[in-house]
Amino acid sequence: MDNYEHKRAHALRRANRRRTGSRLAFFVHWANIVVVSLALFVVIRAFGVEAFKIASGSMEHTLFEGDFLLINKLVYGAGIPGSGRKLPAIHAPRRGDVVVFSYPVDPRLNYVKRIVGIPGDTVQMRDGTLVRNWQPVHEDYVQHTPDEADQSDDDFRWQKAYLVSGASIESYHPSRNNWGPLIVPPHDYFVLGDNRDNSSDSRYWGFVADSLVRGQPIVVYYSYAPDIGDRLDWLTRQRWKRFGEIVH
Repeated sequence: MDNYEHKRAHALRRANRRRTGSRLAFFVHWANIVVVSLALFVVIRAFGVEAFKIASGSMEHTLFEGDFLLINKLVYGAGIPGSGRKLPAIHAPRRGDVVVFSYPVDPRLNYVKRIVGIPGDTVQMRDGTLVRNWQPVHEDYVQHTPDEADQSDDDFRWQKAYLVSGASIESYHPSRNNWGPLIVPPHDYFVLGDNRDNSSDSRYWGFVADSLVRGQPIVVYYSYAPDIGDRLDWLTRQRWKRFGEIVH
């Protein structure tokens, strides 16, 4: 009998060890999955794709306030965290590209605009029409506000330093719809909002350095119409038709 009890106790101990080992292996397995998933998320967010929310109407009707975008960070060379350097770019930003960048006045903020001038371009505006390298640019994506009068602004004074050679600085009085011609410096871009009469852009605060460009929006993955009086507007006011829309 004693021999039987001894064997039974030994079998129970082995069974308990198996169960304990099985539980431990289960938790180790899932811990590895969680760690690898988090690492992949950090790497993808840092170097590949990142989410971005549109917080103003400066790009209507291309992008709307309340749009959530996925940004391709690899196309212009993703920044390497903590180094101030970038990975090699697929290609440089081009005229007409919609880009997300760190706001030059306050790099903690992200802005989205359209590039209308690249290094070496001469850009100007005449009665609301963009002129690049002395040729009017057809912009079918631009929205104008018919009743919005042209306005001058003290913020435009920075432009005098970039006027083309021969332009009179003393008689230069730029306004929102009439300014330039300006020469875009090396490593800089001139950006404008598609909602042309209601956009804070390069006309007011200057060029965007290439080091500040973060990526290119590729798709709208969620969208809702903001409502100041509705705290749950992000759940109740979805723009279903914009889900999955490609950004052009």
